[in-house]
Formats: sequence, structure tokens, C-alpha cells
Amino acid sequence: MKKVIIYTDGASRGNPGQAAIGALFCNEKKEVIKRYSQYLGDKITNNEAEYMAIILALKKFNALFGKKLAQKTEIEIRSDSELLMNQLNGKYKIVNPKMQEFFIQIWNLKIDFKKVTFKFIPREKNKEADKLANQALDEKTNSLF
Repeated sequence: MKKVIIYTDGASRGNPGQAAIGALFCNEKKEVIKRYSQYLGDKITNNEAEYMAIILALKKFNALFGKKLAQKTEIEIRSDSELLMNQLNGKYKIVNPKMQEFFIQIWNLKIDFKKVTFKFIPREKNKEADKLANQALDEKTNSLF
């Protein structure tokens, strides 16, 4: 694997409320490698869930494929959260202390990979990750497909 595209989404019902994440791992040919979803719990905002989706996706890649492969792989994170993508690309300042902590976690996780980039995509191109997050919310379970 030279490049992996990871579609991520966070969902919160109540904002803050019950939250979950979804992540879809695809190869360069856009073929699905893994689907992942996880229920996060209660009193979590949508923005927190969006950040947590990326953190858990990067950790999951390392757990599934190992650090040796991670060091040789370019990761492209795709999300429909414009705020999140602009913060991670350095276009928006992060003033919320909790978001700053998530940002630092992601920045530290990036070191394990050859390269990590962040790309904003329209919501209609992120339907599968959204579906995974909402499925975990509905079932309140952790799922690995």
C-alpha cells in the first residue's frame, strides 16, 4: 500500500449528546479495505466526534497494519467537516482547549506515517462514513467490518 484514503465522520445527537464515529479505509483504486465504527458515549459535541474519528482512524490503521507499513504509507483523511479540515490544515485558529488537545494528538499520530494530508469533501461524498457513525449510534456498539 502506497496510499490509503480514509473517509471519517463524527455524529452527535443532541450536540452535545450521544456520539459515534465512522471510518472507511480505501486503497488508491478506491476499493474498500476496512469499515470501522464506534460508539463514543454521551455529552460529546459533533466537533469533538469529528476529531475523535480521525484520532481513532489513525490509531486503528497502526493496530491493523502495523507501524512498519504505516511508515511507508501516505494517508489522505477526507471529511465533510469544513471547520475540522481548515483547522488541521492551519487555515483556522483553534481556540477551544479540548480541540487543541485533539489537534496535538493528531499531530503526534502523523509522525507514524510517511505523509498525512487532510481534504475537505462535500457531504454527499462521505455517505459511507456517515452511515457507519449513525449505525454505531443506533446500535450503541463498537463495530469492525
